[in-house]
Amino acid sequence: MGKETAAVAAAQRTDSIAHPTLSALALGALGIVYGDVGTSPLYAVRECFYGEHAVATSAANVLAILSLIFWSLMVVISFKYLALVMRADNRGEGGILALVALIRSKSEQKGDRWILIGLGLFGGALLYGDGMITPAISVLSAIEGIEVAAPSLQPYVIPLTIAVLVALFLVQPLGTMRVGRLFGPITLVWFVTIALLGLNGIRQEPRVLAALNPWHALHFFERNGIHGLLVLGAVFLVVTGGEALYADMGHFGKQPIRAAWFAVVLPALLLNYFGQGALLLADPTATQSPFYLLAPDWAVVPLVVLATAATVIASQAVISGCFSLTRQAIQLGFSPRMNIKHSSPHAIGQIYIPFINWALMLATIGLVVGFGSSSRLAAAYGIAVTLTMIITTLLLYEVTRELWLWSRWVALPLATGLLIVDVAFFIANVAKIEHGGWVPLLVAGAVFTLLSTWKRGRQILAERLHIGELPVKLFLEDIAANPPLRVPGTAVFLSSRAYGVPAALLHNLKHNKVVHDRVVLLTVVTAEVPRIPSAERVDLQPLAAGFWRFVVRYGFMEDPDIPDAIDQARNGGLDLDPMTTTFFLGRETLIVTNRPGMALWREKLFALMARNALPPTKFYNIPSNQVI
Repeated sequence: MGKETAAVAAAQRTDSIAHPTLSALALGALGIVYGDVGTSPLYAVRECFYGEHAVATSAANVLAILSLIFWSLMVVISFKYLALVMRADNRGEGGILALVALIRSKSEQKGDRWILIGLGLFGGALLYGDGMITPAISVLSAIEGIEVAAPSLQPYVIPLTIAVLVALFLVQPLGTMRVGRLFGPITLVWFVTIALLGLNGIRQEPRVLAALNPWHALHFFERNGIHGLLVLGAVFLVVTGGEALYADMGHFGKQPIRAAWFAVVLPALLLNYFGQGALLLADPTATQSPFYLLAPDWAVVPLVVLATAATVIASQAVISGCFSLTRQAIQLGFSPRMNIKHSSPHAIGQIYIPFINWALMLATIGLVVGFGSSSRLAAAYGIAVTLTMIITTLLLYEVTRELWLWSRWVALPLATGLLIVDVAFFIANVAKIEHGGWVPLLVAGAVFTLLSTWKRGRQILAERLHIGELPVKLFLEDIAANPPLRVPGTAVFLSSRAYGVPAALLHNLKHNKVVHDRVVLLTVVTAEVPRIPSAERVDLQPLAAGFWRFVVRYGFMEDPDIPDAIDQARNGGLDLDPMTTTFFLGRETLIVTNRPGMALWREKLFALMARNALPPTKFYNIPSNQVI
C-alpha cells in the first residue's frame, strides 16, 4: 500500500527544539519505511523456484532470476521512487492521496478531474488490500522458519502466527512510541544479519555475481516464454514495499530515506538475494527455504526470532499506514467521520482508529487460516500493489506536465518506460487472481465503492440542502429592519459552507423567536495540503449586528479541534467565554427516494454510512454539554 504512515515516524517530526541528524532519521527510516521491502528475502527467491509457477533450479535460471531481482530493485525502487516520484511532494508529504490533492487544483481546469480523483481513490483503496496481506505473509513466513529447525513443530506454525498477529493488533490502542524507538536498531540488526548470511553464501559460490549482467534476464524470457513472464510475478515480491517510500516521505524527508536505502538496505538485500542464489547453485534442492538454509543450524532459531521481530515491525508500519490513509480520506471528504484516538500527546501522526484496527485483524487472521502457508499467500500477493504502481505512474505523468512543466517529448517517453515495467509486472501477477489475488481486489472494490458513494452522496446532499439558501447580507438586512429579541451569550452555528445562513440559525429564529447577543457562523475547511501554518488557521470577519464569520482551515493530515481554534480567535478580536457559548448543529434525516443523483442501492448505502458516522461533536472536539 502500499503504507500511507507509521506512528513512530510522526514522532520524529514533532515541533520540538531538537532536530534529529541525518543519521538518526535514516535509522528511523530503516524500521518504518523499509520494513516491508526488507523482509521480502524471507519468501521472494523461494517463490521463484518453489512456488506456483516455479522454474527449474538450473544455473542459468538462478543467474537470470537474480539478474531480474537486481534490475527490478534498481529501476523500480532506486530510480522510479527514490529519484523521481519522491520529487512530487505536497509540502513535504507523500502518498497516493497526497499526490491526488497535489494535482486536483490543476486538473479542475480540464475535463479529466473525475478521472484523476477516481484513479487516486482506487489506488488508495488497493492499499487496504495490501494492508491485510502484508502482516499475514510476513509474520507467517518468519514463523515457518521453525520447520527448518524442528520439522515436528510444523502443526504449531499457524497457531503461533495467529498469536503474534493478535498480540500486534491488541497493543495498537496503547501506542507504539516506546516500542518504536527500537524499530530502527532492530531493523539495522536485521539488515546486517541478512547481509552477513548472504556474503557467506557468495564467498562459497562467487560465480553468482555474473547475474549483474542484464543479458541473463533477457535470455531467461527467450528460454521460458510465457512461463518466464509468470515467474516475474514472484520476482515482483522484492519491490512490493516501494509505495511505502513515497507514503512515508513526510515523516523523515527525502534525504534520510535515500541515505538509508543506498547505505544499508540495498547492499544488504542484494547480498542476501545473491547469497540465496549461491546456495541454490551449490545445492539445487534447497528451494523450500533458501533464506533459512543460508544460516548454520545453531543460528536458525535466533534467526526465526529476529525475522519475527522484523516482520512485526513491517506489519506495524502497514497498520499505521492504513490509519493515516483513513484519516486523509475523512479529511478530504471521501469517508464518514470515524473515532480517531491519539496515542501520544506529542506525536502528530501517532493515531489509532479502532474500526480499522479490528477489521484488519479479522481479515489478516482469516487470510492466515484460509491460505495456510506463506507460499499460498504469495500466490495472492502483488496484484494490488502492481495496480497501485501503475496509477502512481499515470498521476506522476500529470505532475511532470502540469506542475513541473516538462516537455511532452521528455515526460511521455519516461512515463511510457515506467509503465512498460509496471504493466509487465501486472500481467505477470494477473495469473494470481484465481489463486487468491481476487481477495485484495475484492476489498479494494468494496472500499472504492464506499469512498466514492460517500463523496457523491455528500455532494448531492449539499446541493439539496442549499437550494434557495438565504444570503447573509439579506438576512442581516432583515434583522436590522425587524430586530428580534436578543438574549445574552454567544451562539456558534456550524455551517458546511462559508457563505449563506445555516439552516439551524433560521430554525432557531423561527421557533424560539430569539437571537443571541453574539452569533458566530463557523465553517471548518479542509485544504488540499497536508498542514496549515498556525498563522493561517483562523479567518475572522465581523459582519454586523453582533454577527461574525469564522472560518477555520486544516490540512488533510490534521485533526480539527474547535476549542483550540476558538482560543486562537482571541487574537483576531473574538473573545468567547466557554461558559456562555452554545453550539448549534443541524441534524439531517436521510430518506431514500428515486430522485436523480445516485442509484437506489447507493442511496441506501450512503444513508447507512451516515447513520454510523461519528457525531460532529466528537470529531471536532466540541464539549457535548454545550451543544444543541
